Amino acid sequence: MRVFETISHSEEESLRLGTELGRSARAGTVFALCGELGSGKTVLARGIARGLGIGDDITSPTFTLLEIYEWRPPLYHFDFYRIERRAEFDELGFEEYWEGDGVSVIEWAERAEGLLPESTIYIYLEYHNEHERKIRVEYPGD
Repeated sequence: MRVFETISHSEEESLRLGTELGRSARAGTVFALCGELGSGKTVLARGIARGLGIGDDITSPTFTLLEIYEWRPPLYHFDFYRIERRAEFDELGFEEYWEGDGVSVIEWAERAEGLLPESTIYIYLEYHNEHERKIRVEYPGD
């Protein structure tokens, strides 16, 4: 596993990191965003979308669970905040998206523990202080 850690001092810095991640994404890339409420998951998702070239306003799909942005490749933006039981994943069939031809960004991905592909890039966001976030990116592999 390869790890990258940084401290983001502002929302703009988090957006820039997300943009870099989005630029490197290819069809089949899955980003699993993990962290507390308000830690910056949606900001990072917005940056990833920007890096893919998507200019739409990216908001968290908390109530719809999934927003699809038609692009090349498509962006599948998930929010698992409202999922309470593992059995709900079986009913929803989301794996067809994150194993498909798009880029998946999953907020509250810790709720899908053990279900995501082995190639998933995990991103952990945590409060460093009131204005800063510690961001840890874990790339799979050797």
